[in-house]
Amino acid sequence: MGQSEFLTAVDAASERRYVMKKLPEVTLAFWIMKIAATTLGETAGDLFSQTLRLGYFLTTIALFLVFVLTLVVQLRSKRYNPFFYWTVILSTSMAGTTMSDFMNRDASAEYLTAGTTSLGWGPQGLGLGYPAGAAILISLLIAIFIVWKLTGQTFAIRDIVTFRGEALFWSAILVSNTLGTSMGDFLSDSSGLGYAGGALLVTALLVVLAALMRVPAVPNVALFWIAFVLTRPLGATAGDFLTKPAAKGGLDLGTPGSSVVLLVILLGLMAYAHAQERKNTAQQGERDAQLS
Repeated sequence: MGQSEFLTAVDAASERRYVMKKLPEVTLAFWIMKIAATTLGETAGDLFSQTLRLGYFLTTIALFLVFVLTLVVQLRSKRYNPFFYWTVILSTSMAGTTMSDFMNRDASAEYLTAGTTSLGWGPQGLGLGYPAGAAILISLLIAIFIVWKLTGQTFAIRDIVTFRGEALFWSAILVSNTLGTSMGDFLSDSSGLGYAGGALLVTALLVVLAALMRVPAVPNVALFWIAFVLTRPLGATAGDFLTKPAAKGGLDLGTPGSSVVLLVILLGLMAYAHAQERKNTAQQGERDAQLS
């Protein structure tokens, strides 16, 4: 190996290590954890706002502050940590659930459980409806991507290596999870498909996206972001299916029990991802040692 080839190999290895410090590889395990986190985000968000009756307004404020706290920890981290990363994903899913509910719903009997007249202190909801709420969120997400494009930062998750790029990434994640909640609630509540039907529709769309990955003309980055948005309504409909009463087409498992089970599953997946990351880091260290 010549000197120039050697330096190129070292630079490539160094870049891979730096990228892997903050964001994960997009694999099947990534999508499984994403769906688990977004489903938990739906049940946990409903637990605080509806079951505990804190309301959409107070819960949105509290969960947005949780999102900011977890994001600061993630941004200050020097390398990829599955617990940090997926905790931010979870916090965006919980905050997105109540932000969507606050935008789209109100205190009418359509959205409140039987015998409930209000939810917590403050405004009960803006009552914009799912179409208007989705239009606002889509516009906001497009605006974020336009700003992202103008900054010259990459959209590819594995190549995001700057603070600005990661900040734009998490902004898009928060809005996409909020948008996905609106889409999921629309499919579950207003489309006539019900919880199971909505989940099956989103699953079918994700299968189509997976097939399009084999089409060279379709950019994988675009497919990633479409899939990222769609996995949120899958989590929303799955969460509603677990928690809503049987009379509404759900399993009536309740938000507390469902949230605990989903949390245990997500923590188990985080622990597995952490073990895999340590293994990959050790293997990368061995390869780097061989190059030096």
